[in-house]
Amino acid sequence: MYNRLVKPILFLFDPEKVHYFSFFMIKVLSAIPGVSSLIRGLYQVKHPALEREVFGLKFPNPVGLAAGFDKNAVLYKQLSNFGFGFIEIGTLTPKGQPGNPKKRLFRLKEDQAIINRMGFNNEGVDDAVKRLKKNKNVLIGGNIGKNKVTPNEEAVNDYIYCFNALFDHVDYFVVNVSSPNTPNLRALQDKEPLKHLLATLKNLNDKKENPKPILLKIAPDLTNEQLTDIVDIVTTVNIDGVIATNTTLSRDGLQSAHKTEAGGLSGKPLTKRSTEVIRFLVKESKNAFPIIGVGGIHTPEDALEKLDAGAALVQLYTGFVYEGPAAVRNINRALLKRNR
Repeated sequence: MYNRLVKPILFLFDPEKVHYFSFFMIKVLSAIPGVSSLIRGLYQVKHPALEREVFGLKFPNPVGLAAGFDKNAVLYKQLSNFGFGFIEIGTLTPKGQPGNPKKRLFRLKEDQAIINRMGFNNEGVDDAVKRLKKNKNVLIGGNIGKNKVTPNEEAVNDYIYCFNALFDHVDYFVVNVSSPNTPNLRALQDKEPLKHLLATLKNLNDKKENPKPILLKIAPDLTNEQLTDIVDIVTTVNIDGVIATNTTLSRDGLQSAHKTEAGGLSGKPLTKRSTEVIRFLVKESKNAFPIIGVGGIHTPEDALEKLDAGAALVQLYTGFVYEGPAAVRNINRALLKRNR
């Protein structure tokens, strides 16, 4: 029904307006008695064979929702009803910020892709915490970043603020230094700044009574030499894992008229490269740390390819937009079928 009826209508309108309209409708419909149960019945797949224990956490299934979809932790409970094993909120910054000027979100329908230059638009970490306090049983990742106006030399303070604010309300952390839409942010992926940032958060985490897993989200545009540096940093600092990958600046092979828009590209064109990065990290590190695979997952085959490359878990974003909630169900069913 989604592909035949819902998507053709939604895709007639501005993608950012559709995003907020969809949030509103999901929230309204989920408040109707019985609707949430109906959604869970349609889309959730529960089976012990789907459960995964990764970096000390037990995931009901390996398919998560990537950061960027529910930035402000507004709809994590309702979205979990669609069968996700975990929800990653954010990217959150210490202070709320409007992000980049609109129009900043573009569908590339011919390429089954999205270009965004949102710019970490969010209401601020403290605002999200108010909603996360109501969470009962959804496994939540907290994706954290820096404010646009914060210079890179002071960026570590923004990450510390977000880490402390979210600590009691998320199950794991993701350090986002790989978005292409905040000026100079990707410079924090350079070896020394990144090592300093991660070591600071690791030391802070180690002092907590119950430390939380810390993951690093990286760009797909890194060279093999840079990826080798990432392996060295992750293993030296001893953080818990990597998310591979964020959006790309590459525009190779695109057909859509929107291909010249600035911003990060996600969706099908990223499928191959993100899998290559996963495979390289696994080989280079000798499987030393877990990887969450994200980038161009639209079908069960895409997800299985990431898992076969060495990912422990996978996440959807653009695939959820293009394929609808059935994508989550279909991946979990395919995993069950293969495990039999």
